[in-house]
Amino acid sequence: MDQARVNRLGEGADPGGPIVAAAGPWWDFLDPRESGWLMALLLAVPVAVGLRFAGAGPIWLFLASCLAIVPLAGLMGRATEQLAERLGPGIGGLLNATFGNAAELIIALFALFNGLDEVVKASLTGSIIGNILLVLGASLLAGGLKYDVQRFNRTAAGVGSTMMVLAAIGMLVPAIFHALPEVTAADLILEHELSVGVSIVLLLAYAAHLIFSLKTHKGLFNPEPTEVDSDLDAAHVHGPLWSTSKSVGVLIGATLFVAWMSEILVGAVEGASHALGMNGVFVGVIVVAIVGNAAEHSTAVLVAMKNQMDLAVGIAIGSSLQIALFVAPVLVLASYLRAQPMDLLFSSLEVLAVLISVAIARMVAEDGESNWLEGLMLLTVYVILALAFFFLPARAGRHAEPHAAAAVPTAFATPASHLRSRTF
Repeated sequence: MDQARVNRLGEGADPGGPIVAAAGPWWDFLDPRESGWLMALLLAVPVAVGLRFAGAGPIWLFLASCLAIVPLAGLMGRATEQLAERLGPGIGGLLNATFGNAAELIIALFALFNGLDEVVKASLTGSIIGNILLVLGASLLAGGLKYDVQRFNRTAAGVGSTMMVLAAIGMLVPAIFHALPEVTAADLILEHELSVGVSIVLLLAYAAHLIFSLKTHKGLFNPEPTEVDSDLDAAHVHGPLWSTSKSVGVLIGATLFVAWMSEILVGAVEGASHALGMNGVFVGVIVVAIVGNAAEHSTAVLVAMKNQMDLAVGIAIGSSLQIALFVAPVLVLASYLRAQPMDLLFSSLEVLAVLISVAIARMVAEDGESNWLEGLMLLTVYVILALAFFFLPARAGRHAEPHAAAAVPTAFATPASHLRSRTF
């Protein structure tokens, strides 16, 4: 037997079984050599805590907490995957669906209960367009530079992109309703009721998608792996399988630290954005969204470079789907725990950005093939939208007079007085 295989299998292992790395000490996940360079950023956690107690300025607190959240989010994702391996595909898929974007949800909850609704909505928009344009684009580019043409399951990708159309409709309808001439500032309660209704519908649609992907059509989304695929997956993706207690402990610990870092981040975001000359929407759409998704971003790019495009495309579209159909409705419903609830009314630019991203995702999924030029085009669209959000001026006033609303030619051409406030 090959000596290298003997070393990877360990003493007493079945030579014909899958390759599984030998178990190390319980703290091996903290070693950057074993878990990747992202774990080195865990040093930012004590730095952020120290800066907080030292009374440092908002820029330093913002930067340190952003860096700290990146590896912590990665640990949460890895612990969830390890639990999924232990508990089987059914419960494991539900865990991944629930905790897949837990870091973004925690950050958004802290921002929500600090009254930063604009940052919350912007981060939701940023997570959706970031996954579709930035993550998918970087994956297609990185994989395409190594392989001339890469192929993926276009049926599964098509289902995900079609569900994203539903999510886009959930954002578009409240914006159209807000622009109707009949809707005035006195009808604010109606907009909130509409947002609650849409949120419940989106949650039901997400539940139906889970049943479809995990139960009735699970073979479409989780095809049976070949022996070679199983060996590569065990050796390069999962490594040694964690115990249940270790997985639960890491998940709880990482969640608590993400909550702490999120509290520091949200407390510093207003001062930092003003000091850096960035508007709050840009911070939410670009900065906060990238921080919360950084671990998933790197995973998608790495698997694309191994020609595992089904996984890379699934990460990008699946994460966007979870944000739009699960995280956003949950935040709307959770906002009723405070005095002033949040609605699903996004700005014209945010809705337009999501619609563009969804349309592009649908086009990419059509043929089941990708190349580096498609990835470059996705990244180009992301940069253009990022520039638009960066130069977006602050506006005042949430509702316009009925006559002003009646002059709106389209659902997107809202006048200046119709845009939501862009200041904190």
